[in-house]
Amino acid sequence: MATSHAPVLKKPVKLACIQLASGPDKAANLAHAREKVLEAAKTGAKIVVLPECFNSPYGCDYFPSYAEQLKPFPPSAERSPSFAALSDIAQEAGIYLIGGSIPEVEEVDSKKTYYNTSLVFGPDGKLLATHRKVHLFDIDIPGRIRFKESEVLSPGNKITIVDLPEYGRVGLAICYDVRFPELATVAARRGCFALIYPGAFNLTTGPLHWSLLGRARAIDNQIYVALCSPARDMSATYHAWGHSLIVDPMAQVLTEAEEGETIVTADLDGDRIEEARSGIPLRDQRRFDVYPDISKAEGLRLEDDDQKL
Repeated sequence: MATSHAPVLKKPVKLACIQLASGPDKAANLAHAREKVLEAAKTGAKIVVLPECFNSPYGCDYFPSYAEQLKPFPPSAERSPSFAALSDIAQEAGIYLIGGSIPEVEEVDSKKTYYNTSLVFGPDGKLLATHRKVHLFDIDIPGRIRFKESEVLSPGNKITIVDLPEYGRVGLAICYDVRFPELATVAARRGCFALIYPGAFNLTTGPLHWSLLGRARAIDNQIYVALCSPARDMSATYHAWGHSLIVDPMAQVLTEAEEGETIVTADLDGDRIEEARSGIPLRDQRRFDVYPDISKAEGLRLEDDDQKL
């Protein structure tokens, strides 16, 4: 017997990923982000995504010097100019703004702890959610790339689901988090219509896995996936892959950038989610008598006391 399911996307919405070119000047980066967000909003985008570390160069050498103190919320503009800028930009544009990520510092008893943190603001400029990168980018491919975020950063400890009242819910994670399907599965089974990953893959892992991972998370969960990268800058110490993309629930790439600065957009429609789920009805075929439903697992951390707003 067919089972009725409520739509996860309440009405169609245009989503934009801004493949931003950022440099060492934080104030200039924030001003440039504002210009590009307003440009995206003029196309009709109501959800706009910035890339990982959009306000600064990406790299362990840069995290401490660019880090901002966010807590207690809300921070002053002096304590966190990026928080203030994102709030103002979201309100000016009248959109939901997923602010890529910024380096964050938390100081307790003179001890500093650093995080890679995403901030989400609503059209009224109010903070809706935060996500601290859960899985740190620690890899070593001999002769190709070695990078250890854990030398500076600490990991977050929650799965982040953001409610956008007019549209529904989105799952938010950062870059390396995309390699861990558990976060995506939990978000999808808890009613998200999209998974959004600000990220900065490199010239080794990008060609191999960037698009593949975006498509895999989409087909695993039969929802939209957006990956938003910085633009590539070969004069920087870290070379981003670029290729920001948006994938539909059948794992078709709807739009994909090249390596330079640009904005890519796609129209998300709940009917496409329902068509995918009706045609290939995974949701009604799962065998929780054989394996557990991880979206209801003991110890699941959707929110922790330290990050309640």
